[in-house]
Amino acid sequence: MASDRQIAANRRNARHSSGPRSAAGRRRSSRNSFRHGLAAGATASAERTEYIERLARKIAGASPDILTLEGARTFAQAEFDLAQIRRVKVALISRVLAFGGLGKPDDDFQSLGQVRRFLSALKRGELIRPSRIETPAMPTTHPERTTEAIRRALPELVKLERYERRAAARRTRAMHIFLNRKKDRTT
Repeated sequence: MASDRQIAANRRNARHSSGPRSAAGRRRSSRNSFRHGLAAGATASAERTEYIERLARKIAGASPDILTLEGARTFAQAEFDLAQIRRVKVALISRVLAFGGLGKPDDDFQSLGQVRRFLSALKRGELIRPSRIETPAMPTTHPERTTEAIRRALPELVKLERYERRAAARRTRAMHIFLNRKKDRTT
């Protein structure tokens, strides 16, 4: 049980971690989920829906039970999300292998912050040249090159870990629910 002092301290600390307060900060943070599209909400394309439905039918088998099929759909959706996250991870590593970093070799800007600072300076009438951050050359042998690519992509891969854990947990829950429903149908 938390004491009154602990509760008061928690409330004071919570005031400091309320997220962005300015309109610009809130606008910027509201677009975080569009960075890779994994948390932006599922857009129901015909291809995606068809794939999930086909996978759900395979999982459910010949069961005519609607609840079993709905559990299979939830399972299939989580499986699809996991596959999508893994494709994003592979694409990140492939991009680093191809270009030596997450930006193209001819990019003048290494971060979104540099782009914003450049545009702000341009609005003020100042013309500044962005400083280019030199990255060391990629190794030439295959194992070392792959290792270096993963190392360079690691900050972005760590960010994707959260989405992968959530999708894996959804898949595990859906699998347990599906198996319990199927077991209940047979007994």
